[in-house]
Amino acid sequence: MRMPRGGRLFLATCLGSLFVLVLYFQSITKPEAGLKTDSTPGKSRRSPLQTLYNGDQQLELSAAQRSLQGRRELLEQTCLSHMRKRQVLSPEDLKHLIVDDKHSLIYCYVPKVACTNWKRVLMVLTSDGRYTDPLAIPANEAHVAGNLHTLNEFSVPEINHRLRSYLKFIFVREPFERLVSAYRNKFTRSYNTAFHKRYGTKIIRRHRANPEAEALEKGNDVSFPEFVQYLVDPRTQREEPLNEHWERVHSLCHPCLIHYDVVGKYETLEPDAQAVLRLAGVEGTLQFPTSGKSTRTDGNMAARYFKHISPFYQKKLFNLYRMDFLLFNYSTPEYLRTR
Repeated sequence: MRMPRGGRLFLATCLGSLFVLVLYFQSITKPEAGLKTDSTPGKSRRSPLQTLYNGDQQLELSAAQRSLQGRRELLEQTCLSHMRKRQVLSPEDLKHLIVDDKHSLIYCYVPKVACTNWKRVLMVLTSDGRYTDPLAIPANEAHVAGNLHTLNEFSVPEINHRLRSYLKFIFVREPFERLVSAYRNKFTRSYNTAFHKRYGTKIIRRHRANPEAEALEKGNDVSFPEFVQYLVDPRTQREEPLNEHWERVHSLCHPCLIHYDVVGKYETLEPDAQAVLRLAGVEGTLQFPTSGKSTRTDGNMAARYFKHISPFYQKKLFNLYRMDFLLFNYSTPEYLRTR
């Protein structure tokens, strides 16, 4: 028997309200340090957070642990001070949260913040022996959809259970260093033709005076000033969300609505990654891959790129990424000229 149209609308409204309520309740309820987490039904173990923040009988609270605790507390305080408007999350908002049920982990991946290596590590952890060495996994395979499960694949009760009981972690990076890294990778490498076609041609068409026909066709010579103009152009976000490689971290991972237990930083990647692996109980069997890059994007390189950006556009760009600077305690770059 077919349900009347009014009944179907009522049912859809109720289901939507249930999802909103679940995520709202999760966002305002913080797990206690002594809370037990369930990796499997009927099996309880000591919370990793108890080890991380309250110390352990065998481990003294280290400087690294105190740093991680301070970041989490500062993030909470900043959220309370600056995020007054409550956002409603949908399953689509959870697609960046990778789930490892075996070790009770949730990782929100942020492009250009060692996410390839974290995906490799999680493929090893979830593969049941298929993978043993993260660096043996090709980079392109680490990004194949379906190799890892994301939180939006689960039902509302399953999402709620994992958000409450799993260790949730995120890694962040100085916003402008991440942005310059994304520009260098996507617009100055000849092999990234998909990005050139998808974004480069649009950027050149809109922000270059008298572009040549070849540039309009290939989009492979976008300058950094043109890229910045594209980012701050009001039309950009009206048309579609920012690409994940230059989207703000707070828009990808929602740190004021999802209570992350560990906030790692790219600047302290190795000790922070080691802390997460220790909490997952795999520190002795798995090592986080170290970066072999010789030309890593740092503050000095970012300063060279921003040297060619006018104060007007520097200010507009800083306003765009302002919340990431605030939430993750990054200082305004010394090279920035906003006047």
